[in-house]
Formats: sequence, C-alpha cells, structure tokens
Amino acid sequence: MAKRRALITGITGQDGSYLAEFLLEKGYDVIGLVRRTSTVTFTRIHHIQDKLILVSGDLLDQGSLIATLRDHRPHEIYNLAAQSFVPASWQQPVFTGEVTALGVTRVLEAIRTVDPNIRFYQASSSEMFGKVREVPQRETTPFYPRSPYGVAKVYGHWVTVNYRESYDLFACSGILFNHESPRRGLEFVTRKVTYQIAKIKLGMADKLALGNLDSKRDWGFAGDYVRAMWLMLQQDDPDDYVVGTGETHAVQELCEVAFAHVGLNWRDYVVQDPRFMRPAEVDLLVSDPSKAKAKLGWEPNVTFKSLIEMMVDADLELLKTEKEVGNHDA
Repeated sequence: MAKRRALITGITGQDGSYLAEFLLEKGYDVIGLVRRTSTVTFTRIHHIQDKLILVSGDLLDQGSLIATLRDHRPHEIYNLAAQSFVPASWQQPVFTGEVTALGVTRVLEAIRTVDPNIRFYQASSSEMFGKVREVPQRETTPFYPRSPYGVAKVYGHWVTVNYRESYDLFACSGILFNHESPRRGLEFVTRKVTYQIAKIKLGMADKLALGNLDSKRDWGFAGDYVRAMWLMLQQDDPDDYVVGTGETHAVQELCEVAFAHVGLNWRDYVVQDPRFMRPAEVDLLVSDPSKAKAKLGWEPNVTFKSLIEMMVDADLELLKTEKEVGNHDA
C-alpha cells in the first residue's frame, strides 16, 4: 500500500509541529506549506525538519495552493495556518479576514479544482462562541464571535460546511478550545505566565503583568488535540467536532498552579495592567466534548496541572540554557 501523504498549512506553528510529529510516527509523508519571508522560523520543527517536505506557498495566493496540490497529491490536508493571535486581530482586521477566513475558501477551491477526494481538516476555534449562548458549548451552540479573529473563524467554519454539502467534499471542522504547550508563542497568556515565572525564579524579573484574572478558559495540551484532528479524517463520514477538556480554569488559577510549582506565592508578583484587557471580553468558554469521545474515541491525556507544570519546567530549562550561552559569549 502506498504511503499516505498529508499537507499541513501552518506547520511551523505549535499545532503544526505536534501534528507533523504525530503523522510521521503514523508513517505518513508530511508536506508543510511555509510562507516565503525574509526570516523563516523553523524552531518548532527543527528536530524533524530533515523528515519533512517543505514547500513555499501562501493562503493569500490561490495559484500556489493549486500548484502544491498538483505537485504533491496529498490524501489529507490540515489547514492550521491563520492569523491566530486574538488581540492582533483588532490591529489587523482586514489581514485576519484575508488569511483566517478567505484563506480557507482558497484551500477548498484548490481541493475542488485538483482532487475532490482529498480529505480536509479545518481548524475552527472556541472563539467562535464568544459571547456564549449556552454553557457548556457543543457542536449545536450558536456562534456569537467577539473579535475579528472569531468572526473570521466563523466564516472559515461555515464555508467548510458549505463546500462539504455543495460539492460532497470530505471536509471536517474541529472546534478546538484553548490548547497549550511549551511550544506556545510568548504572546499567549499561558506561555506568558510560565515564561515570566521562570524568569522570576531565576532572578531575571520581579513582576508579572496580566489583564483580567477572572477570565476563564478550557485549557488542554496541544499534543492531545492533534490526535483528534487526525481521527476526524479517519471516519466514514465527515463531521464537525468540539474538542476540549470539559473543565474550566481562571487565569488566577493558572497563576496559582504555576507559581506554586516553583515554590512562590503568586500574590507577591502578579500586577494587573489595563493594557491587557480586551475591548470585548469573552466570558466563559467551556467545552462539551462528548461527541468526540463517543464517535472518535478521543479523550485528553494531560491534566491542566500537568500541562502548566510541564510548561514551567520547559521555560526554566530554556532560560537556564540561554543564560549559560550568554555567559559563555560574554
């Protein structure tokens, strides 16, 4: 049997790197679509880069997507590329729409043009629920996005449903709740907290500035969530699934767990800063992942506490290494 081939857009991101590892372990040939920029950051996939096929392309450029599909003939496409930082979507709303919304249509059009048998995964987001209509949120919960990012994700979600129903494509959306890891970008609150705590513990900082400490999220481990993406494309029929832990934790609890892990009291270091408050806050995002459990047999393996402690440990190691390198260079 010929090897399965998968194309990942956004392969250099957190989810892309974990998914690439997962698919390589499954014996896939993995093709990664990367944007041509003057500085390309391959940090997250550096350890597996020699096993990947990296091709230049862009969700803003229809021709590059069609060419990639024609040249590499993937069986599966995982569309993880997006302008995915919510605060930036207010500063760059048009760009966010071009990539995060219309980018999905361009990939679907490329599939329809080149090979309608390709199975497609769209990375939808819990941010689509925004001002939540019910708690917990499930596949049937109405969307009420509260940011340009959330609005763009709603478009991407519905256009995926539309192409599935109009052209009989095997197209799925995974409505993923917050998922974190040591590979999370420093601009995201979980990583911001764990990185800054590591700096405080190592005597490199003395404060942690945050926005709304009461904001609650359903946080899980990214490595668990990529397994759900793959499972969706192995089913007999395409469908949409909510993926999350079903638990909710406040930013304050995140601080409590992370500071306690290094033997410190969060109250001594955390300061609230109005600059980090959102123009329109999302209230209570918590998933009902029962459909994913029942139909995909998926459940998360890593607990909230284990996830945060894993991230703190990774940031301590990272900063110690950087410190040592700095000392050698001095």
